[in-house]
Amino acid sequence: MRAVLTVVGVVVAAVVCANSAQGGMVFCAWNFNGPKGTSQAATGAGVAMTLGGVSSTFSTGCAADDGATVPAENKGWNLAAFAAQGTASGERGSGYATSTAGYESVVVTWYERHSASSSRFTQLQYTIDGTSFTSEGLSENGIFEATLGADVWQAQRRVDLSTIAGVAGNSKFAVRMVSIFAPGTSAYAATGATANYSGAGTLRFDLVRVEGVAVPAPAVAALGAAGLAVAAAGSRKRE
Repeated sequence: MRAVLTVVGVVVAAVVCANSAQGGMVFCAWNFNGPKGTSQAATGAGVAMTLGGVSSTFSTGCAADDGATVPAENKGWNLAAFAAQGTASGERGSGYATSTAGYESVVVTWYERHSASSSRFTQLQYTIDGTSFTSEGLSENGIFEATLGADVWQAQRRVDLSTIAGVAGNSKFAVRMVSIFAPGTSAYAATGATANYSGAGTLRFDLVRVEGVAVPAPAVAALGAAGLAVAAAGSRKRE
């Protein structure tokens, strides 16, 4: 499954967050904060992308984000212009690319808010070759269902990629969160209990974080070589 990636921003930050509760270190993160909002990475080096032609603006971020200098600068990335009912499942949303060189046991976390007429289901997909995305090997196939209702920030979502071959030590790693049909159907299900799905519905993202366990220096080269080998094998398999 492929989608057009529109690069929105990239930045190298001067700091890296402290160790998380899971024992990993957040080495790349987006909080979208600022006077007008920004999609540049707040921590580490990374690229934020829009997928499938969605539009993007910045709106109020989630309450869990305390990184803004002033409350008014707490922003989330708001996406609109999703697909018409019954079309383009898994093609529209947001994507995040960052190198995992020097890290293993990679975990991705984020917060997400669905409007009433947006799809109730989204899916995290990953790539190890920078081109082809999949959810193979992920818990629940990487699918998340929003709580019925409108404009409610979902509890922090978390996907553990530590067992996925090729994710660790990979300069081509990226993930994307995309709007999908209700599982087992060919139609989107609205988030609002009494709403109908509409492509005008919105998804909003905040506190997108990629964390991992730092690999001791002597092992970094071997890890990177292994990741590239897995990516190359996958590319040959698709040819």
